[in-house]
Amino acid sequence: MRHRVKGKKLGRVKRQRTALMKNLLTSLILHEHIVTTQAKAKALRPKIEQLITIAKKGNLVAKQQLLKALYNNQVVVKKMLQVIAPRYRERVGGYVRVIRKGNRIGDAAPVAIIEFV
Repeated sequence: MRHRVKGKKLGRVKRQRTALMKNLLTSLILHEHIVTTQAKAKALRPKIEQLITIAKKGNLVAKQQLLKALYNNQVVVKKMLQVIAPRYRERVGGYVRVIRKGNRIGDAAPVAIIEFV
């Protein structure tokens, strides 16, 4: 039973899963939309929404939390604080959307686009 267990395992061990999520977060922030599988997109949505909520505060603690969550990448954190967070200053939630795209040709995996609203 999976009572009170958050998140999906995505067929990976913990280190691989955290690295995958951090890389997807970084790519989404830099490019503002990415194409990935539906399972990864659904797992990514709550994480990016939490980071945007943190970035909306805009103080030093928020910057430190973002640096910790995003591989200590100054460029990504700067874009998050100066471009993305002010865009959603008045919005309460729902910063990203997942759009189903179809199936991938090679392995017929369901593919989705995740992008900022």
